[in-house]
Amino acid sequence: MAKTDITATLIEEHDLIKRMLTLLEERARLTAEGQYHTWQFYLDGVDFIRQYADRFHHAKEEDVLFEALVTNGMPREQSPVAAMLMEHEQGRAFVRGMETAVRQAVTGAPDQDQTIADNALGYAALLRDHIDKEDTILYPLAERVLPEEIRDRIQAGYEAARAAAPADFTEQYRRMIEGYEAESL
Repeated sequence: MAKTDITATLIEEHDLIKRMLTLLEERARLTAEGQYHTWQFYLDGVDFIRQYADRFHHAKEEDVLFEALVTNGMPREQSPVAAMLMEHEQGRAFVRGMETAVRQAVTGAPDQDQTIADNALGYAALLRDHIDKEDTILYPLAERVLPEEIRDRIQAGYEAARAAAPADFTEQYRRMIEGYEAESL
């Protein structure tokens, strides 16, 4: 009997996150060159990262999947879970740096372009590598080691996170990303 898939939802969410990373990379390079100053894009990016990538997606990983791995024998410290949690924190630091610089730029502070670009590109590089590790190492590991009897609970945890979000939560962010993707730079 095939096991219930417990990572497909997370992988699907990674696809939307990677689309935002592509936008951040494109615009941050232009910002570093002094050619892109649409600060609202970065504020929208920070909102997406905090609400969708972090509070919605990372919460599922941290509170549901990673906890299931730890409960089922993976060490909490010096383990793939510990590494992923550390990278989530590193990502949050990049986002704080980007937001601070953007908010300063919005108020007219000069010379924020490089700080914005460095934080956006740092976040994007970190998250691309992080997602790759999850998709190719941690998630397949979870699929192999987590027993069938807890998989419904994991799915219920994901569903609780989805139910706690506004009805059109993912669609709202998908539309925002599509709008930025359609822009000509």
